[in-house]
Amino acid sequence: MAIDNSVNVNEAPERESMEFDVLIVGGGPAGLSAAIRLKQLAVENNQEISVCLIDKGAEVGAHILSGAVIDPRALDELLPNWQQLVASELTEVTQDSFLLLKEHKASRLPLALLPASLKNSGNLIGSLGQVCAALAAHAEQLGVDVFAGFAATDILYDESGAVVGVTTGDMGLDKSGNPTPMYQPGMNLRAKMTLFAEGCRGQLGKQLIERFDLAAGRGKQTYGLGIKEIWQIPKEQHQAGLVVHSIGWPLDNHTYGGGFAYHYGDNLVAVGLVVGLNYENPYLSPFDEFQRLKTHPSFSAFLRGGERVSYGARTLVAGGLTALPELSFPGGALIGDDAGFLNAARIKGSHCAVKSGSLAAEALLASIDHESIDYDKFNLQYRQKFEQSWLYRELYQTRNFKPYMKKGLYIGSLLFGAEQLLLKGRTPWTLKLKQADHQCLKEAKYFQPIVYPKPDGILTFDKPSSVFLSNTNHEEQQPCHLKLQDDDVPITVNLSMYSAPETRYCPAGVYEIIQEQEQPKLQINAQNCLHCKACDIKDPTQNICWTAPQGGEGPIYQGM
Repeated sequence: MAIDNSVNVNEAPERESMEFDVLIVGGGPAGLSAAIRLKQLAVENNQEISVCLIDKGAEVGAHILSGAVIDPRALDELLPNWQQLVASELTEVTQDSFLLLKEHKASRLPLALLPASLKNSGNLIGSLGQVCAALAAHAEQLGVDVFAGFAATDILYDESGAVVGVTTGDMGLDKSGNPTPMYQPGMNLRAKMTLFAEGCRGQLGKQLIERFDLAAGRGKQTYGLGIKEIWQIPKEQHQAGLVVHSIGWPLDNHTYGGGFAYHYGDNLVAVGLVVGLNYENPYLSPFDEFQRLKTHPSFSAFLRGGERVSYGARTLVAGGLTALPELSFPGGALIGDDAGFLNAARIKGSHCAVKSGSLAAEALLASIDHESIDYDKFNLQYRQKFEQSWLYRELYQTRNFKPYMKKGLYIGSLLFGAEQLLLKGRTPWTLKLKQADHQCLKEAKYFQPIVYPKPDGILTFDKPSSVFLSNTNHEEQQPCHLKLQDDDVPITVNLSMYSAPETRYCPAGVYEIIQEQEQPKLQINAQNCLHCKACDIKDPTQNICWTAPQGGEGPIYQGM
């Protein structure tokens, strides 16, 4: 259940306010594309429109983490010269390799047998964070007010229940929530239309979906946890443009997921593992599974002798078309991963986010009438533009991917492959997931603990040294941003029934079980939090609610 921080504007505390025509919450590819497209259309139609974009990261791009193999289609449509704006050069994909791993060997799957969704010809490898930083600079040149370091924590509603903006979080509170000498109240940012682009499992997006019942009749949303490192490797081991994906080991056949390695840039490799958060075994640790993956000969061959230079983790939304909620509501709309625009079957989503932001911007400009916005018209326009777009067709073609993969690695791969290769996704049936990820976790009594090897400090590492590389920082003397709805549940339910799974699914060591007066207690090391949201998704009783800490805090990813 979402913690609803809604505020009626007539009851809101006195704060400094700013007003805009359009407010965008989130500086990822969806939010930035919406901002840019709004300004482009305003110029084309000789209109004046004020646009503000806020992002909780210390700078735009600081909280962005993606694989990242980028399908350039949507960016090319939005901004044909976008690659010239990015600080570092992007690497074109030159070779695909798809591996089925056993513990000590690998089988390369023939490319002819792979669905088109898994082929990457024409795509680019690089840092999505750097792309977002470049888009933010361009948006500012177009006249967008871009404010980094501001976390939206509350939604503003008018008397009719329509969204009229957000409130940014207070700064300078102590652990009890009391003002310190450094206290600065948040601001009320009001707008005629607010676009929510917070990324996967957005704090406010989750509230909006629940408040307006936007997911009624849809399939259950599902997520993956992506863990990623960047390595600088010896030149002779680098194969610029090589894209490697793997399935199988170290995960079992009932756990969805896969590894990746992307060779790009100046002898760089992005290596990682995505684990579907609908796994059953509470003893599974995605972080430790990733460390094991790097010891496989197919991965260690190019990592040995290299240096790990960055680390991060982020959840990704994977339910696809059948799990998309209603996209709009009075006063606002969801775009990007806040809505669920990612194609898990293609293992990428930035192009989906960019296109959804552009479509929302086009629908918005078409709905402005004498400086007011016709919300009914916007709702219709946004839905129609999406359903008539290549984005809808792409998501429709792969709509059954996650329900198939729920049947297991081999059966799911066979069913999806047959559907794509033989029928091109044009099946007469559409499948939906019926369980949320947290409902899939089973009690510990049905499993044996997994004994993971100790890190060697060469290929494998521990969580503290990994978090250090993410440049994560939080002011310790502030209210904990990881909220428990019931303080007793972590011990009475999670520990007793599930052997404290939060100590394993968190990739940053935020959650620990300690002994206090000879009694177990959950300790939350919130300063380690990577903002991945895995706890918000996977906690078996939905007792943990992730909320934004002070603006500007969290990871500061370099080149992710």
